[in-house]
Amino acid sequence: MSHFKENLLRYQNLTRNIRDFFYARNVIEVVTPSLLSTPTTDVYIDSIEVSVNQALSKSSKFYLHTSPELEMKRMLSRGSGDIFQICQVFRDNEHGRINSNEFTMLEFYRVGFGMHQLIDEIKDLLVILGKDDPIKQMSYSEAFFEFANIDILNSSIEDLKKILNAHSLNSDYEWIEDMQTVLFVHLVEPKLKEYPVFFIYDFPKQQAALAQIDGLIAHRFEMYINGIEIANGYQEIQTSKEYRDRFETELGKRKFLSKSIGCVDEDFLNDLKDGLPACSGVAIGIDRLFNSLSL
Repeated sequence: MSHFKENLLRYQNLTRNIRDFFYARNVIEVVTPSLLSTPTTDVYIDSIEVSVNQALSKSSKFYLHTSPELEMKRMLSRGSGDIFQICQVFRDNEHGRINSNEFTMLEFYRVGFGMHQLIDEIKDLLVILGKDDPIKQMSYSEAFFEFANIDILNSSIEDLKKILNAHSLNSDYEWIEDMQTVLFVHLVEPKLKEYPVFFIYDFPKQQAALAQIDGLIAHRFEMYINGIEIANGYQEIQTSKEYRDRFETELGKRKFLSKSIGCVDEDFLNDLKDGLPACSGVAIGIDRLFNSLSL
């Protein structure tokens, strides 16, 4: 058997085992649209724009989804219960050793789960997939204390500028979350390569994205395997107003950075008028996961 065919079979077994894992837990597999009417509002993720029906003189502009997140949340708001999806996603301006314009994503949502319950379920999934290595987990602030001796949650912009300069890193940033991220990438992330599986949770509130905020922290987590980020999850915000506020903040930052800006997805907000059930969700890069399991 060729090495190429062996890889195809291993990839098939990976996705089959993922599906079996969720089927056994009565999590429903769903399919959502890939062509959306509005681009992502995420500050540092860019949608790919496409035009359709030009030959019919009915040209329309759409955007390939950067994740199935909002469409799946529409399902949750309509009473879908626990759901998962494996799909292709598309992002512009992504290129590198581990980044690509198109990749495969597993995204799932568990109703009634807190962030740590979801982390525990991901651990169970890893075991099913043959990844039964020791698992380490720390809060974002604990990781900064442990690996960089920095009190990240109580450091001001001025404090972080000094730390960045002391490490000969660029300190010319407008927002504190960018400084936190640069320090994490240079001082903490390299240390995570020593661990087979590492969960970082409770990010600073400035990095909340669409996660719930509690005081100085956001209930958000990331999973690293041998130092490579594999998963990004949230304990989800629930109200239409919270989503509008987060979207508008992100669009304001995109405008400040002279990036392309769309508009708030009013259809999504209307679908969430009665709120999202209490839940947690996560996106896992299947290609990165496959490569990590193949090491």
